[in-house]
Amino acid sequence: MTTATDKETLGFQTEAKQLLQLMIHSLYSNKEIFLRELISNASDAADKLRFEALSDGTLYEDDPELRIAIDFDKEAKTITIADNGIGMSKEDVINHLGTIAKSGTAEFMSKLSGDQQKDSQLIGQFGVGFYSAFIVADRVEVKTRRAGLDKSEGVHWESEGEAEFSVESIEKEGRGTTIILHLREDSADFADDFRIRSVVKKYSDHISLPVMMEKQITPEYDEEGNEKPVEENLEPEFEAINDATALWTRSRSEVEDDEYKEFYKHVSHDFQDPLTWSHNKVEGKLEYNSLLYVPAKAPFDMWNRDATRGLKLYVQRTFIMDDAEQFLPLYLRFIKGVVDSNDLSLNVSREILQQDPAVDSMKSALTKRVLDMLSKMAKKDAEQYQAFWDEFGQVLKEGPAEDFSNKEKIAKLFRFASTHSNSEVQDQSLEDYVSRMKEGQEKIYYVAAENYTTGSNSPHLEVFRKKGIEVLVLFDRVDEWLMGHMMDFDGKGFQDVGKGELDLGELEDEADKQEKEKLESENKDLVERVKTVLEAKVEEVRVTNRLTDSPACLVVNDGDMGAQMRRILEQAGQAMPESKPILELNPEHSLVQKLDQESDEDRFSDLVEILFDQSTLAEGGQLDDPAAYVHRLNKLLLELSQ
Repeated sequence: MTTATDKETLGFQTEAKQLLQLMIHSLYSNKEIFLRELISNASDAADKLRFEALSDGTLYEDDPELRIAIDFDKEAKTITIADNGIGMSKEDVINHLGTIAKSGTAEFMSKLSGDQQKDSQLIGQFGVGFYSAFIVADRVEVKTRRAGLDKSEGVHWESEGEAEFSVESIEKEGRGTTIILHLREDSADFADDFRIRSVVKKYSDHISLPVMMEKQITPEYDEEGNEKPVEENLEPEFEAINDATALWTRSRSEVEDDEYKEFYKHVSHDFQDPLTWSHNKVEGKLEYNSLLYVPAKAPFDMWNRDATRGLKLYVQRTFIMDDAEQFLPLYLRFIKGVVDSNDLSLNVSREILQQDPAVDSMKSALTKRVLDMLSKMAKKDAEQYQAFWDEFGQVLKEGPAEDFSNKEKIAKLFRFASTHSNSEVQDQSLEDYVSRMKEGQEKIYYVAAENYTTGSNSPHLEVFRKKGIEVLVLFDRVDEWLMGHMMDFDGKGFQDVGKGELDLGELEDEADKQEKEKLESENKDLVERVKTVLEAKVEEVRVTNRLTDSPACLVVNDGDMGAQMRRILEQAGQAMPESKPILELNPEHSLVQKLDQESDEDRFSDLVEILFDQSTLAEGGQLDDPAAYVHRLNKLLLELSQ
């Protein structure tokens, strides 16, 4: 019974209108996913009812058998999907079906590129599957009532997927949601028994809720081959058209790869296949099932550390919560999946999870399982692992600071650019680096810079290239912070080539050391002259053997913050302690030798300032007074041209 009492017409939120158009146009080539998305939403509604009913059993309203029902009308060209899950109130309907009620909406919309394939992936990550109904329908009706509300508080929502929608109050006997799709002419073929069954089997067989359809009556024939008339007023029979068994409870040998992929799309609302997954059953002191997935693409809000994340939690097959973040550390926040425990209480809360020792044990085991899954991927398929690293590598780099017990395992998964490959592609592992170390080399050398070009062209690499020593080129914003938590790998310490005095250990022969001592002695006066000019800007001036082609470079003291990290924190508005760099001179460079011969102290000062500013620029720094640098340089050029 429908009684319009307060019908009103409302406009879609701007972002929702854009999303509707993308749904209609971007996903048109794969129209059948609309059914998967609507069934997935119905399944979620049933899960939410189960959870709320743990504390209020009256929400079942004498109808405890949860199910999804699908019906169609060929002549009217409609498909109806109904569930008896939690349902929606009027406020819920307006919030969920008229707006995109999620944080990060503006960021999501700003990332839309106009490329249909890329945009359809973003839509999947954002999880707005209801709008997929408009891929096949030019009009959609929703009749719903939230469990626990009076039957007079039902709601009827209707829209043609354009600028507006209408909402009115109706009477609705049963709780839950019924969606009626009025199919477009070019999608009318979906109003067919066989088509619906095949799509459900393909995409939704793993749903633990029965998906019911009216059983088709098999025609009977008499002896002459004539079809017998069907008895009128027979009660229709319904049958489940899916397995209705929670996929994670089944044996791995029973589950096909395609089933795993479709289940991933159900739990993640992602339209792409996952890169890999791990399905495991644990028995013994703790008993639980887990099914963990590595997505192919990073979600748009991955860098928002406060964004919802985590696994779907079930206790004894009963849904408890989405986004249970207590089962994996923050640096693995991109992992999707399900964990189903037999040991937790059905009335568990987020607060209880934080204090439960069983959860700590499960978290430790699940973390190792993810790291093992990634390690296996890296060994088995380097190309696939590279695709993973390009998407999630920077998040994984948060691991050593957060998870000391697994630091070595995490470090083996890292990939960096290096002078070995001469490419900005981060595809070199620390194990590869160690295997290529020179005889007598005790350190893993790296340079940190704002970008790959600056790092790979850094003057600090000159002596390493001369001696054929590999150096890692780090240019992710998180890298210098990461290295503060990476003391060693495989017994080899890390050394920033832009910090402190250059120490090549056994890689530096006695002749090198004697040559350096000789240069220090011969250039003592020059060093003092330069230091006098730059006294306010540098901690120290010294000669160096780390340069072969450049006249000078800047070095950071061992105990000081690196230039890359300092710039990042300054850009974030943080006050930095005063710190002066060290200027190292290459006394064998012709410019430095000419500098030593300069008798005009004013000209000497200008040349020293230019040398200092050039050293700042060479390591990606910003000049304090760019105009003064340009003035000195122009003055020098004019002198040379005369």
